[in-house]
Amino acid sequence: MLATRMSRLGTETAFEVLAKAKALEAQGKHMIHLEIGEPDFDTPKNITFAAMKALTHGETHYNPSPGIPALRQAIAEDVSKRRGIDARPEEVVVTPGAKPIMFFALLALVNEGDEVIYPNPGFPIYESVINFIGAKAVPIALREEYEFRFNMDEFKKLVNNKTKLIIINTPQNPTGGVLTREDIEEIAKIAQKFGCWVLSDEVYCNIIYEGEHYSITKIPGMRERTILLDGFSKTYAMTGWRLGYGVMPVKLAEWVARLQTNSNSCVNTFVQHAGIEAIRGPQDDVYRMVAEFKRRRDVIVDGLNKIPGFKCLRPHGAFYVFPNIKGTGKTSPELEQYLLDVANVAALSGTSFGEFGKGYLRFSYANSVENIQIALDRVHKAISKLK
Repeated sequence: MLATRMSRLGTETAFEVLAKAKALEAQGKHMIHLEIGEPDFDTPKNITFAAMKALTHGETHYNPSPGIPALRQAIAEDVSKRRGIDARPEEVVVTPGAKPIMFFALLALVNEGDEVIYPNPGFPIYESVINFIGAKAVPIALREEYEFRFNMDEFKKLVNNKTKLIIINTPQNPTGGVLTREDIEEIAKIAQKFGCWVLSDEVYCNIIYEGEHYSITKIPGMRERTILLDGFSKTYAMTGWRLGYGVMPVKLAEWVARLQTNSNSCVNTFVQHAGIEAIRGPQDDVYRMVAEFKRRRDVIVDGLNKIPGFKCLRPHGAFYVFPNIKGTGKTSPELEQYLLDVANVAALSGTSFGEFGKGYLRFSYANSVENIQIALDRVHKAISKLK
């Protein structure tokens, strides 16, 4: 029999929907994939060449658990420049993707019975890991009427002396919502008042369309209680490379590195050399990708708002839309399945991201404008059949 804790471990349904869509493709169906949250662009060639060069130079051996010094230095410099803070290499821990930082931070800081506030709808692994370690998962509802930002009155009522950690994600998955500077300053004020830690998930910080990204690490007094989570997957189209990192106080970084030693040992050395090139090399491909995402955003938002029963806000960041589909008369899981079977369009039920995702779907617009337009036409026709 499995350990009891395994019953508390969740998953990401995006991969389950992907498997269903692939099965339909195997039957000859032409599927449009709007379910998976990964850029459809290739990794920039300069990054790939850096990895190949490292391989030919024998960079295939063990390295320090927190990461090779050159990458930690590059990350610290990049974080300092982008956030306007003074990050140091010894505060950086490099991990295989960004998810381990979520896991390690919660393991290192949160005891059974502690409370953790997390965004809902939100990335499902937050709630999964909170439950897995035996803490109390406390959702802060992200509501459409607030552009999927925190309602500060609700947030203040959730924080108490049992709150050990607050998770924020901006720009946000699945809604594309972006916390304002005023929102973040208020969150910081409450965190300091109650002595809470903050896990700031900023993996989409470079994919923002209006305004500028503002990190909570920039607020005086927050560096000492914040774990900054970021990575290479979204910005540099490196999802399969598995390269992420956390920036945190040195003492915590030492413990997080020890968790890495006990689990992954270290990240592939040649991949870390690719990360150095990603940060220090030309950023033209990133700028082009973000510009294209913005174009796609406008196409899919405008198109969804023409479909009966759909109402879609225009997100300010990431590459997702989160339309309200209550007017269709179907639940989120029902419409997910219906569009998969009838329209051959793969999307995700809002409930895949928590209870407050009821009445919504998530579409990833990490696909071509041509495919997005085909998907919109198919969805429109499928919804028309419901009337």
